[in-house]
Order: sequence, then C-alpha cells, then structure tokens
Amino acid sequence: MFTGIVEAIGQVKAINLNASGARVVIASGNLDLADVKLGDSIATNGICLTVVDFDGASYSADVSTETLTRTGFANYGSGTKVNLEKAMLPTTRFGGHMVSGHVDGTGKIISIKHVGNSIEYWIELADSLKQYVAEKGSITVDGISLTVNSIENNRFRLTIVPHTTEQTIISTYQVGQVVNLEVDLIARYIERLLFCQEQESTAPANTGISKELLLRSGFIKG
Repeated sequence: MFTGIVEAIGQVKAINLNASGARVVIASGNLDLADVKLGDSIATNGICLTVVDFDGASYSADVSTETLTRTGFANYGSGTKVNLEKAMLPTTRFGGHMVSGHVDGTGKIISIKHVGNSIEYWIELADSLKQYVAEKGSITVDGISLTVNSIENNRFRLTIVPHTTEQTIISTYQVGQVVNLEVDLIARYIERLLFCQEQESTAPANTGISKELLLRSGFIKG
C-alpha cells in the first residue's frame, strides 16, 4: 500500500523483454534503499513492483505482460524518468490517499496551461473509468496523489502547485503523453458492493448499506 506522495525521481536503465513480460532495472536516484529487502514493493510511476535484485543505486523488478499492456510501460525506454515511492509503514504520516499500486488504465494529457504559479492539466481517460472520478476526489497519476478539480465528460482537470512540479516528473509532461491512472480505491469497492446487491436483489445481512443511503451521504450521485 502507498500514499501517492512521491519520494524521489528515478530513471529506467533497462527493459529486458522475456517470455513472461520483462525485467526492468530502475536507477533509484535519491530514493534511500538502505532499508529495502528482496520482495519489497516500490511504486514506479504508480505501478507496484516487487524488488528481485538491488544495489545502492538501482533495483530490478519483473513486469508481467498484463502490466506492459495496461500501463505506460509499453512506451518507456532507457532514460525514461519515473516517480518512486516505497511502500508505506504503519507509522507513516498519511499525506496523500490510499493507493494500491494497481493501475486501472492510462490517460492522455490533452492540455497544459500555466495559471499564475500553478499549471493546469486536462487529462482524457477511457469511458470505462470516468464513473470513478469525482470532482474534489482523489486520483493517482503516475503514482502521484492528486485532487480532481473539475470534470467534463471523459476528461478531468488538475491544478498542480510548484512543490509537486519540483518533486515529481510532472515538469516533463507534454500534450499527447500517456500517464498511468489509478482511481480511488473506495469507489471501486462501492461499485462492487452495489453490483452484488443488485445481482442478489437483497442487501447483505445487518450492513444497513443501500444505494439510497450512499446517495443521501454524498458518496455517489444519482
């Protein structure tokens, strides 16, 4: 589990394709690997990767064909910059939101506009994901926990402050660039709960949760 607060900017050193996907080598930049062990998770542009080898300056991980096709890894190459975050600890300050590192799909940057000392980005996403994006809700973009400021059909707007620009790879974004998206974890489970209730035609015993309750509480919109 992660928080979406990027700890360092890394760089892809190599992507070696194999029968099951690929093995990637990531230069860790300023990310402290002193407490990293084999099997630990590191979010790499929002993708939860398991460390299979490491030294003081880099780590290696295996990437499945599923990950290659569902994320932006298909467009990465040697030199590509990536956001890095180690898995959170129970004592970690929760500065972002709950991020699983399981990318739901990709989006495309369609507009970049400077507004004062901030930068506005409009990102287009697949119709299958737009139902999970809420105004003033959270979304993870390349591993960064961000707030959705407005929505228009299948696109949403982000307003990025200078600190985030300086600490992440956002400064490298260009119109047309593909980014990894993970929607809010709670939204996915609410949808699944409602789906199961509709399929069974009865609510789970003693939960007291219903579509009407979620509507009244503002969790979903009618």
